[in-house]
Amino acid sequence: MSLNRITLSLAALLLITGLAGKLYAAEPEAPQKLAVSLDEAVRIGMRHNRALEIARLDRRMAGQKVRESWAEVLPHVTSGFNYTRTLKPTVMFFPVGALTGGDPNQISTIEVSQDNSYMASVTLNQAIFKLSAIAGIRASSLVRKISDESYRQTNAEVVTSIRRAYYDALISSEKLRLVEQSISRWEAARKDTNALFRQGVAADIDTLKAFLSVENLKPDLIRTTNEVSITATRLKTVMGVSQDTQLTLTDSLTFRDKAFPHDVATAYVEAVEKRPDVRGLSYQFDAEKEKVTAARSEGLPTLGAFGQLQTQTQFNDGAPIDKSRWPVSSTVGLQLSIPIFSGFGSSARVEQAKIARMQTRTRFEDLKEQVRADVEVRMSNLAESRKRIEVQSKTVSVAERSYRITRLRLREGVGSRLELTDAELQLNTAKTNYLQAIYDYLVASAELEKSLGRIVPEDQGS
Repeated sequence: MSLNRITLSLAALLLITGLAGKLYAAEPEAPQKLAVSLDEAVRIGMRHNRALEIARLDRRMAGQKVRESWAEVLPHVTSGFNYTRTLKPTVMFFPVGALTGGDPNQISTIEVSQDNSYMASVTLNQAIFKLSAIAGIRASSLVRKISDESYRQTNAEVVTSIRRAYYDALISSEKLRLVEQSISRWEAARKDTNALFRQGVAADIDTLKAFLSVENLKPDLIRTTNEVSITATRLKTVMGVSQDTQLTLTDSLTFRDKAFPHDVATAYVEAVEKRPDVRGLSYQFDAEKEKVTAARSEGLPTLGAFGQLQTQTQFNDGAPIDKSRWPVSSTVGLQLSIPIFSGFGSSARVEQAKIARMQTRTRFEDLKEQVRADVEVRMSNLAESRKRIEVQSKTVSVAERSYRITRLRLREGVGSRLELTDAELQLNTAKTNYLQAIYDYLVASAELEKSLGRIVPEDQGS
């Protein structure tokens, strides 16, 4: 084989290998882009959040427990089929001598079983009076309500966590924008300083300070950029979406005053009425009452009815089964059970149920005190942040005007670099404080809505 032919073969092989690699190489998927508002982020989280999915499954399980409790009062029907193979026949002793007037000790045996035996039966049992079963049904219905309130509580926690994560992502983005604006202002001020230096109005030290002012802001830019990434990651986690998703937040940190009660007493009444943890513990107290009834019923009589339908046949090997007889028998009856003494077990369970009920009552009273304190703290935070918004909104406009005047004075050569630095600091502080006040108000609003029990799952209405 010539050298040229070998070279062409290698080239063809490389070309084919390259084409195959392109054909079989998996194309990387482009990251999904998602633009969401706050309400859309909450709706997505309601569908994908795993904690909420577990709560939904718990609620379904509670529904099945209600069905299970009804088994104690509904009929129980069982059927059975038995086949017996006789290895040695069963015999009966027959006193032949006594019957015939002969020797009374003369006894004859008679085989009474055959080779094959079949028996089929249907049995019915029905409880007529069983107080513990009735108490169990009522208790399981309360457990279902407790599960519903637990689902509402989990839903409120998930909604609040999504809202807070959304606000965290917003404020980190806004802080990044403030840093970028500050750098932009210092860049413009540095240009002004350089121009004044060329004109002989500013000193060389002023240009160095202008340069350092820009450079000193770059670490803040790096830190806030990283904070934006971290808050976005947390938001995607609570929403239950992939970390490869590129989120774009369409809402902004804007002050929207919400209607809340004006006094703690009114808010407390609303919270006790609507909060799922309070309602759930109230249902738990009622369920403990049913447990006391169930424990007491162990000392009461129970009455039940039963019935059985049965058929059977026997035949020896070789006999056709279709020729055998299947006589049918049936029985019905009542069964009364009266407990007399159970070794103090029933009385001990009654006392345990009573103690558990008293514990639940104490927890319920303690929870109401915690609710009142929680509502008072949330309302105080909301009022404080609202006042800071009112103050800082005026401060920002004053700080912006002060910065413009100071920069104009520096351009005209009558102002100092120190004055501009102070004006820039005051402006950045005013904007940051205003932004923080709005963030605190929005977070306080979300927390207060949760404290008042106003967050209701979509499938339960608003």
